[in-house]
Amino acid sequence: MMDFSCTAVRRNLHRAIRFVEASLRFPGTVLILLGVMCPVNADDATDSDDADPAAAIACDILLVDGLIIDGSGAPGYVGDVAIQGDRIVAVGEFEAAGTPETIDCEGLVIAPGFIDLHSHSDDYIDQPQTRANINFVTQGCTTIVTGNCGFGPVAVGAYYDRVDSASAGSNVAHLLPHGSLREEVMGTDDREPTAEELAEMLRLSQVAMDEGAWGMSTGLIYVPGTYSQTDELVAVAEVVGRSRGIYVSHMRDEGLELLASVEELLEIGRRANVPVHASHFKSSGRDAWGLVREAARMIEQARAEGQVATADQYPYIASSTSLEAVLIPTWARAGGDDALLTRFDDAEIGARLREEIAQEVADHDDGAQVRIARFPARQEWVGKNLLEIAGGNDMTVVELVEYIVRNEGAAVVNFGMNEDDVRAIMQFDWVATASDGRATLPGADRPHPRFYGTFPRKIGYYAQREGVLPVEQAIRSATSLPAEIIGFEDRGTLAVGQFADVVVFDPELFIDEATYDDPHRYASGLRYVWVNGVVTIHNGHPTGALAGKSLRHVRDVREE
Repeated sequence: MMDFSCTAVRRNLHRAIRFVEASLRFPGTVLILLGVMCPVNADDATDSDDADPAAAIACDILLVDGLIIDGSGAPGYVGDVAIQGDRIVAVGEFEAAGTPETIDCEGLVIAPGFIDLHSHSDDYIDQPQTRANINFVTQGCTTIVTGNCGFGPVAVGAYYDRVDSASAGSNVAHLLPHGSLREEVMGTDDREPTAEELAEMLRLSQVAMDEGAWGMSTGLIYVPGTYSQTDELVAVAEVVGRSRGIYVSHMRDEGLELLASVEELLEIGRRANVPVHASHFKSSGRDAWGLVREAARMIEQARAEGQVATADQYPYIASSTSLEAVLIPTWARAGGDDALLTRFDDAEIGARLREEIAQEVADHDDGAQVRIARFPARQEWVGKNLLEIAGGNDMTVVELVEYIVRNEGAAVVNFGMNEDDVRAIMQFDWVATASDGRATLPGADRPHPRFYGTFPRKIGYYAQREGVLPVEQAIRSATSLPAEIIGFEDRGTLAVGQFADVVVFDPELFIDEATYDDPHRYASGLRYVWVNGVVTIHNGHPTGALAGKSLRHVRDVREE
């Protein structure tokens, strides 16, 4: 029944005005916002002057008159959010009890905290300097998933214990990293495992799932994961699938063999009866531009046939990894760094190796496409591309690559993707936003700007400013979608009973500031962040709170 009390009329009029103002901030959603007649109520609470005080919602924190975009993809509406302890206790229109801390969110967006499905913070989230994860918390990120690309701790329980012993700025969920698992059992040799080695890998996989891993990841361009055959991956994935985990893969090839890589991903999912997920979904290299759209159609077809298949994407045209992974053939990296240097020193093998590097260099615009992000041996080279450095040092690019390898390697940024591909892929409703970055602090290196800008770039630039996709969809791609993909049931939406991972931002100011030339720049426009109900960003400033915790997957064994 409609409430016609004076208080309710005033508030409804106020909110109608807020609807119009919010619509103007989000072009293309005016009619949808104006059509919202019944915002979500918390239980049976009302705004009536005659409301039963017993029905009022007790809370510690009350966010009022914000544009609620709840993460589901549904249209936003103006309303309130109440937090008590570490949970959300009301969303929409309700009466608050007591004297909570009240924050006026007029003109601001209230959304769930962002979930980064693809983080490489494994070695950083439990270190004193970086455990606050400030470069991601200032993007609105409240949960990260580690163990990606096949690398990270294999002893999952011990890793979670380390996170919890000192806490962290964001929550941490972990995947069993297949490459690290394989290396622990059989080193970095280019061969298939023996029966005994495979049995040990399967045993350790089950231990990892029992200790709370959410699934497994592979890095099939990296040593030693690249040496794994499909049958081996299926065997490990079957263990993961029985515990309701997910198979996440940096696939074998993101260039001209992308379609074959996607087919392997889907095959593993079918054979192991496990959901599959493509990491940082893209096609890299000018000759491969456009292939990612065909790969997306393959995944769409598999989904139409009932297979659970998803992907994530960072909203940039450059990737970043080690120089070796970009330019050194996989056969030459078998056995580790010392074995690679031995091959360089061998007259016959070294000649072959340099020829193949030369071909890779040619495929990367003669080295102009590859920029040094970190190389302690020659700090003055950071931020420059290989062709530029070689020309200034009287070297060929191949000689430069060998020099870098002989001096402990480098991290690089590789400009290999197409902007139209990036925009096309982010519009699929099964593609989540993820960074492929890690916790860091400003320094002399020049990392990929995704370390500081992934989420505001997707939401603030591509959705809000460019209109590539609706803002509600962009927020869903960072909240309920990754929660659904990884298996979180109590995070990812603004709903009663969910953990209070909440962000508040100014939609006109929320934008990435980090660039390739100046990457250590924090995002703008974020006003508040709560992690498990603890304020981590207050009025735009970090509080220093370490409210994150390990998120352990409760094992749910599938019946055979």
